[in-house]
Amino acid sequence: MTLSTTRRRFLAGTGLAAAATAFSLPSRAQGKPKLRFSAVFSEQDIRAEMMKKFADAVAGDFAFEGYYGGNLFKQGTELVALQRGNLEMGNIAPQDISKQVPAWSILTAAYLFRDADHLRKFFASAAGMEMKAMVEDKLGLHILGPTYFGSRQVGLKPDKKITTPADLAGIKLRMPPGEAWQFLGEALGANPTPMAYAEVYTGLQTGAIDGQDNPLPNVENMKFYEVMSQIVLTSHLVGFDLLTVSGKVWKEMSADGQKRFQAAADAAIDFSTQKHREREKNLVDFFKGKGLKIYEPDQAAFRSFAQKKYLASDLAKEWPKGMIDKINAL
Repeated sequence: MTLSTTRRRFLAGTGLAAAATAFSLPSRAQGKPKLRFSAVFSEQDIRAEMMKKFADAVAGDFAFEGYYGGNLFKQGTELVALQRGNLEMGNIAPQDISKQVPAWSILTAAYLFRDADHLRKFFASAAGMEMKAMVEDKLGLHILGPTYFGSRQVGLKPDKKITTPADLAGIKLRMPPGEAWQFLGEALGANPTPMAYAEVYTGLQTGAIDGQDNPLPNVENMKFYEVMSQIVLTSHLVGFDLLTVSGKVWKEMSADGQKRFQAAADAAIDFSTQKHREREKNLVDFFKGKGLKIYEPDQAAFRSFAQKKYLASDLAKEWPKGMIDKINAL
């Protein structure tokens, strides 16, 4: 059955044109197909700049619409929106993927990746392709690449020196909602408290939480340092999300269209990674200048405590056999 003019107008009018239009065949739609992107990070975030660069690169084929600060979909709901066709692109946390694909909880474990290079090498490897294929097969989403945004550090309001996980006992540490995130808080020795990203500043200000864990660029962007007294450089997790596109949108592109789309994503991700690395180097002195105390804890103690917690957990039962060895070997 051919796609009639009436049906084309209906699809364009309901915002579903992106789902019915191939990247390589823009003539099948009334104008360019929409590419709606949603993320919880603010418009001042380096990753928002990353997406603007990506939007410029695909402007000839798509009408990009960026929504930031959780204004379109709240934190943790973007994945389902993609699956339902209410969104074309998202910046999805691996912790959210693990809710539907338990094997992915391995990629949320503390002290798994050494740095941004290790992360990049993994996702470009056969093991990384295996994990991405799980998402494509089970969730109907296509992962373009990992968006590194810094190593996660612990930031606290109480003026209590933290050296080992035992020092975090009883500390109400804000973690995003979800089992994988809450377990990460436990693996640091803290009392994890679920709270949306947009509520963290007020939570610290009012004492609803004692601390939060985020990469230093996030702490600066959201001005969390204004309501904190110290930062503990645990470096417990290489922070990354997954730049993701709907599997339907991806499959409707031609092979050449997919190559152009992927190249635009790769260039934007590389830009963001470099910017985050540069920013991380400068922010310790920035926060000291703001009066915060900066502590370097016993990372070996934190690493040992976290790894024991993970290996003894139910999460580890779902991990692909041999995957840890493959990651460590890279």
